[in-house]
Amino acid sequence: MTIDKSLRVARGSISNRNVLTRAERLTKLVEEDRWTEGDSPLGLPKVRVEKVALKRKKKVKQEDDGDDE
Repeated sequence: MTIDKSLRVARGSISNRNVLTRAERLTKLVEEDRWTEGDSPLGLPKVRVEKVALKRKKKVKQEDDGDDE
C-alpha cells in the first residue's frame, strides 16, 4: 500500500508532536522534579507540550493626508 500525499512528510522538516512517548515524559518529569527513580512509570501525570508559535508581522497602516483638490 502507498501513503496518501496528505500524510507524507517532507524530508528534513520536523513537526511538533502533541503526544510524547513514556521515556520522553519521564525525562521531562525528572527535569521538573515531579518524578523520582523509585516511582511507578505507570499512570504518569500529564506533561505539557509547548507549541512553537511564529510571530506574525503587524500590518502598517498608511494614512492619507487628505489634501486632494
